[in-house]
Amino acid sequence: MTGEIRELETWAKQTFHYALIGVSVGLAIVGFFLALNYCTLFFLEFLGGYHPPSPRNEPHLFAFIPILDNALANPAFLLLLALIPALGGLICGIIKYKLLPVTKPELHETDVFIDAFHNEKGQIKGKDGLVRGICSVATISTGGSAGREGPSAMLGATIGSLFGKLLKLDERERRKVLSAAAGAGIAAMFRSPLGGAFFGIETLYRRDMEVDALVPAIICSISAYIVSCTVFGFGNIYGIGDYDISSLLKPFSLILFLFLGIICVPFVIAFTKLLELSRSFFFDKLRCSDCFKPAIGGLLLGILFLIGYFILNPQHDIEKGVEIASGVFGGGYGFIQLAFFGKVTLSVLAFVAVAKILATALTMGSGGSGGSFIPSLAMGAAVGGVVGQVLSFFFPETVTSPWVFSLIGAAAFFGAAANAPLTSLFIVCEISGSYTLFVPALLAIIPAYSLVGRRTIYPGQYEVRKESPAHRREFMVDILEGIKVADAYTRDLLTLPGSKTVREGIHFAEIKGHITYPVVDEAGKMVGITSIMDMEEEREQGGVYKKINQMCRKDVVVAYPDEFLEDVLQKMDKYNVGRLPVVEREREKKLLGIISRSDIISEHCRRRSLVRDEAS
Repeated sequence: MTGEIRELETWAKQTFHYALIGVSVGLAIVGFFLALNYCTLFFLEFLGGYHPPSPRNEPHLFAFIPILDNALANPAFLLLLALIPALGGLICGIIKYKLLPVTKPELHETDVFIDAFHNEKGQIKGKDGLVRGICSVATISTGGSAGREGPSAMLGATIGSLFGKLLKLDERERRKVLSAAAGAGIAAMFRSPLGGAFFGIETLYRRDMEVDALVPAIICSISAYIVSCTVFGFGNIYGIGDYDISSLLKPFSLILFLFLGIICVPFVIAFTKLLELSRSFFFDKLRCSDCFKPAIGGLLLGILFLIGYFILNPQHDIEKGVEIASGVFGGGYGFIQLAFFGKVTLSVLAFVAVAKILATALTMGSGGSGGSFIPSLAMGAAVGGVVGQVLSFFFPETVTSPWVFSLIGAAAFFGAAANAPLTSLFIVCEISGSYTLFVPALLAIIPAYSLVGRRTIYPGQYEVRKESPAHRREFMVDILEGIKVADAYTRDLLTLPGSKTVREGIHFAEIKGHITYPVVDEAGKMVGITSIMDMEEEREQGGVYKKINQMCRKDVVVAYPDEFLEDVLQKMDKYNVGRLPVVEREREKKLLGIISRSDIISEHCRRRSLVRDEAS
């Protein structure tokens, strides 16, 4: 009986902690939303002369009178509007890279949460979370093509991390709280408790989920959802048009939704690829200070808007201008609402289906802060809207509500892009308040998710739980548990003096018969590593008399005596090598020996024999 009471006390204590975390996240998201809402209207409406549409059931808390004129009614002011994203990018870059540098600035906000779970033992620095939140406001409020869900998840995860430290939780519990709190951020921002809970546990992996965190995630998400709705009102944030569910559930209609999921696949692949190429261009090839790169991305985004505006709207129609601007600028919240009401023309839908992919790649790839969740929904809504309108032309009696394809397309696109089918299913149903579309949404999500494969908008995702450092020890062979490198490495090793020539090195290797050799200086300190293949390649290129210390690889992956063998095996698998030099942790140039896969196998066999002997 005492044990049962103790378990009940533990459960009650944990539940209280989860609820408290959820309330704290909800309050933080309320503050984030207010700041974002105010700054968006200040930059885009007051300075830019453009009033962005918003989801029907979101509160309208602030209003500004444009300082000049309505930019969409006066083409002379369109250039000013197009420059606003560059201003936001400049503010973000200066803060993020100069004034208050953040850890791992190349990661975007959702990736920060994912990375913290897998690689940082469930910890995010409070300063990093706050700075990234400010930078997200600067990016999104000035029209950068990014969503507020990434910062919401990151802010929630930061609060979860702080609570983990305050409550002195162990590593496993910290990770659960981090995941749950990230989901609570989504639940509070989008009034989607179930979708938020699954976001926190599903976006960590491409083909798995963090089931252990499901209960904490649900408690945190419900608590944050209640706080958010208490301030801003209950109910779904998006309104939708009328539809006949009986006609949507007919066999032919369901086949069309399956077809929509397949149509989304090439767009998802293009989005993930462009995100990757954009990051590579801005961070690897563009030679300028990192703090200016988000501004360059914002400038290119403004040019993209102008191109679309003048091609699609030469008559400067205000309503059509709003359709174009809402599809390019910001996350696309207002555009999604217009699409759900069927108020976007076919030409604009087709343009946004392509332009939003490029716009988000420019914003996120250049270093802007924000998320890719809502942009993904906007892309899916555009693709679905095009498909719906085309199908309604050919099958008018079947497709009576073309806008429904926008809603289903949004679910399919994000589910495939994020490898999060359940999250996508629940969030789209909750933000629209329509669970009757559950079956059509599921039919579109399944082929899109299955065909996209390993591609993802969140590169920090692991394939499954057993590959994550968070669960590595759970899946390792038990007999290796606790065995360190010091117990297994070879102390007598052959080294190559860096002063030898490549010709002498090849001769030495042919005599000794080994493949890989640590390279040392006169004092015996390691300066690099080389192999007989590397030296042969150097000889073929005419470098036969080059010193080995000039051609050897300096960025050596090493092992330490106090490392566990399973960690060393992970390194070998990651870098595709068969042996690692063993060095002192304090002095990495001090070479102690070498450890190979065969050494690990030998130690494994030796320990196994000891276990058998003790058992007998």
